[in-house]
Amino acid sequence: MPNYRRAFVHGGCWFFTVNLLERRTGLLVEHIALLRRAVATTRRKLPFTIDAFVVLPDHLHAVWALPQSDANFSTRWRLIKSHFARALPKQEWLTSVRMARHEHGIWQRRF
Repeated sequence: MPNYRRAFVHGGCWFFTVNLLERRTGLLVEHIALLRRAVATTRRKLPFTIDAFVVLPDHLHAVWALPQSDANFSTRWRLIKSHFARALPKQEWLTSVRMARHEHGIWQRRF
């Protein structure tokens, strides 16, 4: 089993790559307004600064700076992913594992 190590530094600056599960789709650019809304909704609830954000058809890159009192980037990504996935029409195929975990079949796990 992998042993993921993450440095949770309050007020840190982070680089992320987040991928779609199905890498042959253009889902992110086709529904860019939904992605923007998901990010904006999350930023209102849990603020962070976006230093850079690049959206490609099947993945995105982001550089964020978190507030000095916060190191919780994982919750922010969870919220962005779930807001985006819930706003899309239901069309993805779900495995039994994803159904049991109540996950959508849009994003790869982790980042």
